[in-house]
Amino acid sequence: MPTCRRKRVVLTEPSEALLQAAKSNPNKEVYYLQQTGEIFETYEAYAARMSFYRLKQFQCEVTGKSGLDYFQALESEQQEAQTMHSRFPEPLKAAVLKAVQWQVVGRLDHLVEAVFDRFKDRYFVDEKVFVDAQGDKFYAKVVQVHPPKAKGDSVGVPAENQASSSSVPSPPHGIADDDAVQIHKIGGDLKIPAKEALVRDDPLKYFYKIQILEEQHEKSHEKGKAASKDKAKWSGSFMDVQCSVMSRDRLAFSKSILRRFIRDCVDRDAAVASPWTVKPVIAKHYGVDSVMPEETRKGVEDIKRGEIDKRKKIWEDKEGPPTKKQKKMTAAQEERVKALAVAAEKREREAREKAERQQKAKEEAERLAAEKKKKKPIRYPTEDLDVRLNDKEKKAGLKVKKPTPSKLGLPFGENQGTFEAFLTSWNFLVIYGQPLHLSTFTMDEFEHALRHSVIDPPCPLLGEIHSTLIYNLRTVPFARHSAVLSLLRLQDTLEEDHRVLGVSVDELAGAMADMGNNWERVPLRHTEMRDGWEEALLGCPERCKHATLDNFPRLREVLTRLLFAPEPPVEVSSSSSSSRVSSPAANDLCVQSSPCERYYALPPADRIDILTLMCNLAVSSKAIHSHMESCEEQLTALRKEKIEIGRQKKQYTEEMNSLAGEAEVKEPGINGVVPDEDAMMHESSDLSDVPSEDGSETASTSSARQKRSTRQKDLRQKAHTQAHAKQRELARAQAASAKQALAEHRRLDEEVNKLERRLEAIEREFRKLLGAVRVKPLGKDRFHNRIWWFDGMGSASLLGSGGVVQYGTGRIFIQGPSEMDLELILKKEDDDYETRRLEEEGPEGMLAPSEWAQYAEPEELDEFLAWLNPKGVRELALKNSFIKWWNHIAPGMRKRISDLNISAKLPEARRSTRTKSSGHDISREPYMMWTNRRAVSSA
Repeated sequence: MPTCRRKRVVLTEPSEALLQAAKSNPNKEVYYLQQTGEIFETYEAYAARMSFYRLKQFQCEVTGKSGLDYFQALESEQQEAQTMHSRFPEPLKAAVLKAVQWQVVGRLDHLVEAVFDRFKDRYFVDEKVFVDAQGDKFYAKVVQVHPPKAKGDSVGVPAENQASSSSVPSPPHGIADDDAVQIHKIGGDLKIPAKEALVRDDPLKYFYKIQILEEQHEKSHEKGKAASKDKAKWSGSFMDVQCSVMSRDRLAFSKSILRRFIRDCVDRDAAVASPWTVKPVIAKHYGVDSVMPEETRKGVEDIKRGEIDKRKKIWEDKEGPPTKKQKKMTAAQEERVKALAVAAEKREREAREKAERQQKAKEEAERLAAEKKKKKPIRYPTEDLDVRLNDKEKKAGLKVKKPTPSKLGLPFGENQGTFEAFLTSWNFLVIYGQPLHLSTFTMDEFEHALRHSVIDPPCPLLGEIHSTLIYNLRTVPFARHSAVLSLLRLQDTLEEDHRVLGVSVDELAGAMADMGNNWERVPLRHTEMRDGWEEALLGCPERCKHATLDNFPRLREVLTRLLFAPEPPVEVSSSSSSSRVSSPAANDLCVQSSPCERYYALPPADRIDILTLMCNLAVSSKAIHSHMESCEEQLTALRKEKIEIGRQKKQYTEEMNSLAGEAEVKEPGINGVVPDEDAMMHESSDLSDVPSEDGSETASTSSARQKRSTRQKDLRQKAHTQAHAKQRELARAQAASAKQALAEHRRLDEEVNKLERRLEAIEREFRKLLGAVRVKPLGKDRFHNRIWWFDGMGSASLLGSGGVVQYGTGRIFIQGPSEMDLELILKKEDDDYETRRLEEEGPEGMLAPSEWAQYAEPEELDEFLAWLNPKGVRELALKNSFIKWWNHIAPGMRKRISDLNISAKLPEARRSTRTKSSGHDISREPYMMWTNRRAVSSA
């Protein structure tokens, strides 16, 4: 209920006269206030009440917000109550309400403390909790509660503080249906003292059967994907646990939310020692008894009587017993007492009005401060979707629409799923090329190799890829004939003589029995062009324990295409002409063949599926895990080296600044004016040559003066020579010092340049090593599209020998926003999101979740960078990433375009030089000229 001046607002009840008039005249017109349900007889009373409700002097009782009118405060309370009821655990509500019913506690805080202490370690059926199991925290649901003393057999549960899991729930036992109400009955009864309740109903002796729903958070990627697969086994499993490993969400159960729940659901009278009672509507909903038991009523009355007697005794002790000598007051004394009472009441009223004025002034100041705070300018960078281009920025030439990325230019872009599998396979093979002993190759070469469809000449890239993966998979544990068993289980669910591509399951199983039996021992030598890799490839998915129809749905079709070929066309000759007649089922594969002949007839999608399966299995191999651990160690070493280089660079920079400061101090001494000793000597000689006051000069005095002047000239000449010598010596010393300082400055500058080049090399090496552990996008744009650049990761390098630019993809890939990002955007209720995407991206540029596109031209990428707005948090980080790697991204894109143009011109040049047209020489294609240098060096 909203409060006004710290008092609850009581609704106006209709007067008795109005009720009597309504009974006598049911058609009597009245004024009805719809929001509160109040009825008024006159418009003046209605308007006065409405004006009172519109005053900004009410306060929300739940949140404490002030400066609201009555309806705003009521709406705030209703919203907070709805939020609180949705968060508070539903199974706990009835138990808490039954515990607080008829409790006589003075303060609500004391009641909340008592309830919280009783129920913090007690859980109920269907309650959602967190469970700590083997160092991980899981989100679970309580399925069953086993009390400490159950009827019948004892509950078979594990030892204390231990959690046991099982994939199949055990049958319910330990409690019967009619005993379910006894759970926590003693512990939840506040009338029983806490210590006694703990002894009689210890929560630590309860066992709970819970079902794991999901893991709360995942750990770091140190243990790889295998650890994630092990954790996935917990989902849906059942456990028997105790309260010591269980906890509730703090947003669902805490003292704060418990206090709000109890205050919203209970009430009590204003009388002394009145009990807390659950509101009738809520009590009926949760099955709480609304009729006070006679025993409880007597206890409440005793408490109330004792409290009244206690207060009466205190009052009597304070006032003291009446004395017999006390006399009645005279009329004058009574008038004086009345005057004093009126004056005191007036002073109290003035103080109250003054306090109200001060409160209103304070609220007005807070409101003005809040409005001023709202008017503060936005501090950038901020949320990208909150940033919009104004008219000034549009006139300045900032782009509104993003350049449309290409979807059709993607390899196998007609099917987004095929492209994603293709990209994943290429990225795995390039990143882990070192443990696989596989040289790097570009994405274009990989695409052309997968499209290679002729048996002669064979494609060396395909042979090396499959052979290295087969060698790696030989170290992974496998179970034989799992694919055959999966197909035979499928046959039981199919109709008799069910065929795919004209081959039944029995025929396929018979053909598989003779192929690929020794795939784990067949030597696939690099010097022999990996001869026999196709048959070994057939044995790998056929006998690997993970190759089943569940994770490889096209297993049957792929194996059929590898082992069977179509019938050759039959020639039928006639007297007039000869023609070729094909079999009726042209698409059926009826003739048993070998994988060596049939692999190149596979469509690229099937080849990609095979490689995807092999790469997924190779992740769990020991070589890949060892390589990942080695990369982690190298990353740690690089981080330490980077910190040390930063310290050295800072030290060199400080020394350079100090040298520059010393040079500025010495400069005035070098270029300044040195006092001229000749002038000083000349002045002294002039003073000595002044004639005496005695005007008579004799010949002797004249000759003495001439000798003296000659001696002075000699002295001046000698002093002048010495001063010049000192100046030259000082100048030489200063020049030598300046030269030495300049040389030292150049040396330090060269050291700083070396450190900066080393930092750039560390960044490139860091990117290579980090790609082997986890692959991260460059960033996200304003619509949460992820931007990927896959070059320079793993075994690939951005620079070759001599600083030559190298590339892997030579492109920038755009991936649509994830489902989680879209959910977060929809939660914000941004109705303008789709409209803005349509305006700024266009219908062709809007990418759905898991949809891909690319920028292959540097000009397109320049336009995309110009479209990014650095006022947004995500696009600022993305633009900084592009700036950091731009010297490698743009040259790589240009190098790819140049290579594509060269490879497109070469066939035309070769055909023009031939005298006879002999067709295109496929062996001269770049992907056919690729060699595995790592295999040669490792052999």
